[in-house]
Amino acid sequence: MGSIQALRGTRDILPDEVSYWQWVEAIARQILGRAAYREVRTPIFEQTDLYERGIGEATDVVGKEMYTFKDRGDRSITLRPEGTAGVVRSFIEHGLHAQGGVQRLWYIGPMFRYERPQAGRQRQFHQLGVEVLGSPSPRADVEAIAIATDILRTLGLTDLHLNLNSIGDAGDRQQYRAALVEYLTPYSADLDADSQSRLARNPLRILDSKDERTQEILRSAPSILDHLNPDSQKRFDLAQQLLSALGIAYTINARLVRGLDYYTHT
Repeated sequence: MGSIQALRGTRDILPDEVSYWQWVEAIARQILGRAAYREVRTPIFEQTDLYERGIGEATDVVGKEMYTFKDRGDRSITLRPEGTAGVVRSFIEHGLHAQGGVQRLWYIGPMFRYERPQAGRQRQFHQLGVEVLGSPSPRADVEAIAIATDILRTLGLTDLHLNLNSIGDAGDRQQYRAALVEYLTPYSADLDADSQSRLARNPLRILDSKDERTQEILRSAPSILDHLNPDSQKRFDLAQQLLSALGIAYTINARLVRGLDYYTHT
């Protein structure tokens, strides 16, 4: 009988390494506490519906990467692939908005995505995240970036590069999506297989492609930054001013997008 080993895409964190994890977590906890963020702990699994609606059915995470199963009550359950959806569900369910003002929450723990294990990517991975709820201001975006920067610098990392983009609001994206699809359609046969399937489902994710030929085609593609409405542009300009005021250097990267539907603006 063969020995039983950890599943592919998972790893044991052995005692000698745990002390490093505890050190990182302690620094993060200290910085987040100083910034008045409070920890929230949500379940590792949720109703599948939460992720399908919150993240978006056309996304890669929902389409290809979720660990979804039926429980004994025949309910569709999913191991959490990310932290935001569960935190927002908890925020609404427990009426935290009724406390008024801005709620600053943070979470830490394992997440699960079925993707090809490679350097730096695991099927069970660990994530720390922050949520600023109740503030529509770009100051909230900049606050999150500043905290991440503070944590990484305190851990001794010096060669940090911040890429910045705005994907605007839903209306901006709809216009940009149409322009991007119009530009890419004549090249569809030359795109990589993933990008071909994304052209109809989730075209903004094509900007993320690592395929060289696809990247070559994208060099002349329209930019999302040319499709921001005046309010979105004003918001993005303010975010940049605030980062500069904090001494946080950044590079504008108009190809920077996220694969989850709930993202807007910065």
